[in-house]
Amino acid sequence: MTELVHLEERTDGVAVITLDNPPVNALSRALLAELATVARALANNAAVRAVVVTGAGKVFAAGADITEFGGPDEARDIGEHFRAAFDAVAAIPRPVIAAIHGVALGGGFELAMACDLRVAADSARIGQPEILLGVIPGAGATQRLARLVGPARAKHLIWSGRQVKADEALALGLVDEVFPAAALHDGALGLASSLAAGPTMAIALAKRVIDAGLDAPLERGLDLEVEAFVEVFATDDAKIGVRSFLDDGPGKAQFSGR
Repeated sequence: MTELVHLEERTDGVAVITLDNPPVNALSRALLAELATVARALANNAAVRAVVVTGAGKVFAAGADITEFGGPDEARDIGEHFRAAFDAVAAIPRPVIAAIHGVALGGGFELAMACDLRVAADSARIGQPEILLGVIPGAGATQRLARLVGPARAKHLIWSGRQVKADEALALGLVDEVFPAAALHDGALGLASSLAAGPTMAIALAKRVIDAGLDAPLERGLDLEVEAFVEVFATDDAKIGVRSFLDDGPGKAQFSGR
């Protein structure tokens, strides 16, 4: 069977997930099942300290495999595959960066939104075109997009189905950084490598608290932060970081990842 998702683990603690379903990396149920398996394995891999998600060939991902569409029963099954895969990506307790080139449309951009950060080539285009098929997003856009850019912008993008160029995507907050197309791969890996060199447990705790607090009342979110603040002081990296600051000033700690 053809492998639709490739995993590369680099020596700097960065893992690269590459979607490989030519010609446009359509997100078939088979690909989504492989992606879920890879993401769950990475969540338990202590050697991995940051993750980059990208697509093989000329595009990130052009969306769901429309040939698998049918009626409500097929839609439910496809939706469950999307939910399992993207929830697994979002649950990786490390920084996860989507490197978008070509297009990230429909489920492709919904995958990018399941990541923590998004960087894009200056030639990339992003959108949720499901409405043009007479349907709505089914892999998270109505929720993650609204949380990313607010409900009004999310409604406009989803209702119009229009594609957004990289410069506008940056201005809207859909992506966090734009690189020249030829520099995207190195830019994404450089960002991931810099995060991988940080205090792994502190980064994981910060991610956990931010994500958990989004849908909680402020008081509960602040409680979660205090609990994590106490927890992080039991890590080796907290001891290393505090000692390095006292001895050498800020920004010079060499973290162990523990």
